[in-house]
Amino acid sequence: MTGDFAEDLRFARDLADMAHVIALQRYRSLDLSVETKPDRTPVTDADRAVEQALRAAIREERPSDTVYGEEFGGELQSGRQWIIDPIDATANFLRGVPVWGTLIALAVDGDPVVGVVSAPALDRRWWAARGDGAWVAEGAARPRRLTVSKVQSLADASLSYNDLQYWRKAGRTEQLLALADSVWRTRAYGDFWPYMMLAEGAVDIVGEFGPAIYDLAALVPIVEEAGGRLTSITGERDFTAGTVLASNGRLHPDTVAALGS
Repeated sequence: MTGDFAEDLRFARDLADMAHVIALQRYRSLDLSVETKPDRTPVTDADRAVEQALRAAIREERPSDTVYGEEFGGELQSGRQWIIDPIDATANFLRGVPVWGTLIALAVDGDPVVGVVSAPALDRRWWAARGDGAWVAEGAARPRRLTVSKVQSLADASLSYNDLQYWRKAGRTEQLLALADSVWRTRAYGDFWPYMMLAEGAVDIVGEFGPAIYDLAALVPIVEEAGGRLTSITGERDFTAGTVLASNGRLHPDTVAALGS
């Protein structure tokens, strides 16, 4: 898909600024309200406040666009739709671990074309719009363009995966361990963080079971515009499959063969 999404990217970054302020006000707050959702994941008053604020801003600025978010739902639709994870890594947020962020995407007919990942406790933000490259800003430094690594062999690759319980539940523990034995290095960074390091060229492969569309939509343009690939574990470009495999592209066929069978 081609198109000029510069104004949409500007708006997405404005939304991230709004989320930044709200979330940081509640981060490490002694009166943070925490509940457990039916899927046994935590939600805080900050998650809900951020999503409510972003939805209100989208209604005002883009009234014809629809919204799908983690906390207040909606329906995945064709046309222009904003997909929001108000605080990705809520468990980190409520424990005071700084690796958490707001994920904002614009999808057009189901294809994510704009993505912003804002991690204010890390003082970093990543963004991309289709056809305009992927970028990161660290603190007050000038933004720099992202590109994935040039690693071509699994033996030289750095692999990140999410919690082992998800791999065990999916019956893929043996495949993961076999892949781990064939690569140079393994780490379980979790949530949005390894995908952004993949786009920066610091990680080469990321595999995960259990992500929802709001966990992935903002990551897709950033990874792809940096030169990488993001698919299901079996290699399809399907972001609702409940699995994800991201790589620098060069390693994708071998990794799909190792994990996707």
